[in-house]
Amino acid sequence: MANGANVDRDHQAQTGGTGQEADLNKWLPVTASRKAKWWYSAFHNVTAMVGAGILGLPFAISQLGWIPGIVSILGSWLITFYSLWQLVELHEAVPGKRFDRYHELGQHAFGEKLGYWIVVPQQACVQAATTIVYSVTGGKSLKKFFDLLIPSANGVRQTYFILIFSCLQLVISQTPNFNSLKGISLLAAVMSLCYSLVAFVASTIRGSHNHNLITYGVRSHSTGGQIFDALNALGTIAFAFAAHSVALEIQATIPSSSQKPSKKPMWRGCLWAYITVAFCYLSVSISGFWAFGNAVDDDILVSLEKPRLLIAIANLMVFFHVLGSYQVFAMPLFDLLESFLVLKLHFTPGRALRLIGRSTYVALAGFIAMCVPFFGGLLGFFGGLVFASTSFFLPCIIWLVIRKPKTWSFHWVASWVSIILGLMIAFFAPIGGLRQIIVSAKTYKIFS
Repeated sequence: MANGANVDRDHQAQTGGTGQEADLNKWLPVTASRKAKWWYSAFHNVTAMVGAGILGLPFAISQLGWIPGIVSILGSWLITFYSLWQLVELHEAVPGKRFDRYHELGQHAFGEKLGYWIVVPQQACVQAATTIVYSVTGGKSLKKFFDLLIPSANGVRQTYFILIFSCLQLVISQTPNFNSLKGISLLAAVMSLCYSLVAFVASTIRGSHNHNLITYGVRSHSTGGQIFDALNALGTIAFAFAAHSVALEIQATIPSSSQKPSKKPMWRGCLWAYITVAFCYLSVSISGFWAFGNAVDDDILVSLEKPRLLIAIANLMVFFHVLGSYQVFAMPLFDLLESFLVLKLHFTPGRALRLIGRSTYVALAGFIAMCVPFFGGLLGFFGGLVFASTSFFLPCIIWLVIRKPKTWSFHWVASWVSIILGLMIAFFAPIGGLRQIIVSAKTYKIFS
């Protein structure tokens, strides 16, 4: 009976009431199941982070240079590791209440209306941008797979491969809730580790054979170009640390009680995830830039050609990874969409609502991906525009508002440093990303 009471209290507390809203939370994808284990947190976070972002890190170093590039990656890892800890701690900042969604924590910190409008547009933009970029990534990776194994297929448009990816998402998006994704997410996490390892090994081998022929300076030769490239690189790196936008929703799937709060298993999973992220990011970014220098593509697996079969398999791994990772980011969006349709437009919860709502979203994201498939520019633009906020400084602002640490204490200083650096990335990085998109668009034909 005690466990049942805890579950009921969780459902009521997270909505602030009972009745229709409490019943709705037993159906919505984020709160429908609270049976997750700590290792679910680990592979959900790995799946969310080690995705399209890692493929662009060697390109980011080529825009910044060796030392600034590595320092930027390490600094971003450290800042987001700290801000993720803050979110995990704040999930149950009020005894007996759980903030199962990012915007609920924002509403607690800033007020019902202001908190909602501060958090929801940014979080939704992060998740929508990720699904668009992952649609591009999935299409490019599948095309590369076929190009390597079947050279005669080179003429097939990338648009068709993005369409194939989107069609598969139409099916997978009908997965009922977050916990139902555990098998897909686990497969995606394993795939991310495997293709990271392949990229590292293949890049290391290639670099050892061609080391003397490679130029390691920054890509651009003009001062203006170097500045814009550096801004785009910062956005690309920020994109690689995007899991914060789904962190509270992942934690919401873990059971909690006063004796065993959810923050303990959640943080255990996050710790293992961040260790994995550090290994993958540094190994791929360093080996990729070492192998190709400033000639590296915005997707390291596009640069790699040999051994042909191994690189083809690695691209297929990326394809399977983003199939699952797409859903980790889309599930909170589906949760937001379905709660709006039921509470505001008075639709009846059920399969028909999910089929129509989710399919419409997947089709729209796929269409945008086919229209603007500029991988490198999209990473930089979206990474700076909103990813820096939800991962770098918004958790720190919420921490300062709720916990009110003493001036010049560790948490006060760490939070303000993260806020200042995050704001700089959010302001400047989209400029570089937009410029990259404009440059790419000059030679692009729509639906090519």
